[in-house]
Amino acid sequence: MNHIELFAGCGGLNLGLKSEGFKLTLANELSPMASETFAFNFFDEDLNKESKRTVWLSSNYPRNHISKRLREDPRTYPDNFENSDIDIDDLEGKLVVGNIIQLNKFLEKNPKLVKDLQSAFGEDGGLDLVSGGPPCQSFSMAGLRQLDNDRNTLPWEFAHFVDLTKPKFALLENVSGILKAFETDGKKFFAWFEVAKVFAKIGYIPLSLHVNAKYAGVAQNRPRFLLLAIREDIFNQISTRFTSVEHLIFKKPVSLFKAIKEQRNIEVSEYEYLDIEKDKNLFVDSFLQYFYIKRSNDFYSVSDAIGDFINEKNHDPQFTQYLQKKFSGVLKDKPVTNYDLRSNGELVQRRFRIYQIMNELSLTAKKQLKQALKGQLQVIDKSSLLEIMQYEFLTAGGYKRFTDESDFMQFISEHQTNKQTQKALKRNDPAPTALSIPDDACHYHPDHLRTLTVREMARLQSFPDNFSFRSKVTTGGGSRKFEVPQYTQVGNAVPPILGVAIARTLKHLKMKLD
Repeated sequence: MNHIELFAGCGGLNLGLKSEGFKLTLANELSPMASETFAFNFFDEDLNKESKRTVWLSSNYPRNHISKRLREDPRTYPDNFENSDIDIDDLEGKLVVGNIIQLNKFLEKNPKLVKDLQSAFGEDGGLDLVSGGPPCQSFSMAGLRQLDNDRNTLPWEFAHFVDLTKPKFALLENVSGILKAFETDGKKFFAWFEVAKVFAKIGYIPLSLHVNAKYAGVAQNRPRFLLLAIREDIFNQISTRFTSVEHLIFKKPVSLFKAIKEQRNIEVSEYEYLDIEKDKNLFVDSFLQYFYIKRSNDFYSVSDAIGDFINEKNHDPQFTQYLQKKFSGVLKDKPVTNYDLRSNGELVQRRFRIYQIMNELSLTAKKQLKQALKGQLQVIDKSSLLEIMQYEFLTAGGYKRFTDESDFMQFISEHQTNKQTQKALKRNDPAPTALSIPDDACHYHPDHLRTLTVREMARLQSFPDNFSFRSKVTTGGGSRKFEVPQYTQVGNAVPPILGVAIARTLKHLKMKLD
């Protein structure tokens, strides 16, 4: 199969698709920093030196000012395609750095290029897939949810691109927060439902899914929304080979499609998404089976993924061998990079030890210790305090088990913090969902009181070790609004192993055409 990748990021989804034999027709990414990583791994291009397969749709700087381009604020890309590198006669297999809104406008002005994309530059059968994950901060439950945020228009721009290029399949990926209703003027607005209706309006049967990467074999608890849209004529062909379960899966998507086609009103309650937690049998017994390859009590854990980095005793190499086998030969061999340890001060290290101990406590004791650490609780009840004080804490004088309650509460008061999301990883569990900046989590091992390296975060996301992350390691201040450094590239990526599940699902469906 061939595909166009929008919102390509550093290339997590593309890596999963590539490992299953997908051919890249075109890629588009807004951030020059993420593009640097994509180009380095898939094109073997160092954009600081060359960019034969990486072109800018628009820029404030000419081509010979690459260092400025690589730090350019994408919000300032000129609307008139100034300094564009685009050659519409030589665009196959390339990465276009630019804004999706501007890209759609560019296509509208160049119908020849639209036809080339529809045919996947002359491939038999035309374009198979357009995939991508529009930026989702305004949908995220971890951030500020804003109905009128400009980024909320990007799923609609994705659909517009699909309408222009007419692939057989479209795959939109987003955070689970898109499933939660926005409320405005007392009315509820379901973004995922509206997006599904848009795809129905442009001639696609939309199947909405709530999956979790941990079921696909990723060492992270990472729930995701996927919208799989199938062009009407393709659906009519493959549905003749559906099993009874598969017909059931598409019953409500087909009803939605018909309602939109007939311009009838349909409520969100009439169109449901499939949830891997609630509808396991439908996943296991259908073309969706690739999203559920691990049993619920047998997920890959943090230790499985990164224990070898600290030479942990009795480390099980199954997960690392799994990644190596799956992605061997897909990328060029490179030395392991992105493992620079970050420096954490003594106070922070002592706080990290407190987070590690929290993972061992009962829910009541954990809650009270967390409140005390935030300055919200001055007295911990007796039973919880006795439970907490059996552990050794790191003090200025080394490890210590407290025996005096007042000494312990004084110690906690000296380490108070307003950070809301910091936690320690749990050794035997998948990593948590929120894991995109260094401060999100610290290591689980008491001898490693530090944040994770980029490489460790990448391993948790199922990136192989020969996938190198480029550009700045991290950023801060106002630059956070537009820069996408290495940690953010990892955190924003589709896990490659989840990409494998997506690829296999699509191949399974396309086989029904043969």
